[in-house]
Amino acid sequence: MGSTVSIEPITVRNALVFKAVRLRALQDAPTAFGSTYAQTARLTDDDWRRRAEEWNGERSASFLAMDAGAPCGMVGCFLDRDDSARAHLVAMWVAPTHRRTGVGRDLVDTVGDWARAKGVRDVRLTVTSNNDSAIGFYRALGFAFTGGTQPYPNDPDLAEHEMIRPV
Repeated sequence: MGSTVSIEPITVRNALVFKAVRLRALQDAPTAFGSTYAQTARLTDDDWRRRAEEWNGERSASFLAMDAGAPCGMVGCFLDRDDSARAHLVAMWVAPTHRRTGVGRDLVDTVGDWARAKGVRDVRLTVTSNNDSAIGFYRALGFAFTGGTQPYPNDPDLAEHEMIRPV
């Protein structure tokens, strides 16, 4: 499957593909993200074009995984506001049909390449406490828990755990 998958930057040109993937991700894994489907579905197409611009700039990058022209994953990354040697991986999602095929690794590697080119020291992310498959995935890619934790904004019974990996 991996041979037909390409990783492409999210731009204004493919902003509506980005929208479709993000909405699919929120439906598939509602507790994996800080935003909700209901909140995100209210955004206009112009909002998505603006978001695509914001997610690809001097301090941020975002990518779609495309399989023969159909989106099958996404990831975003941005430099920390206070420490540009630190980057944050966000909005990671791979379609169920493409999990365990290397697509997720390709997305994380693409973020790592971007971060390295920006002189980043480490990449951090948060993962929801009930997302065992994501925790295992990130561990396999060399991420480790920092001990940092915060309440998950949409469910008081869950927490978000911070993980880190050197670049």
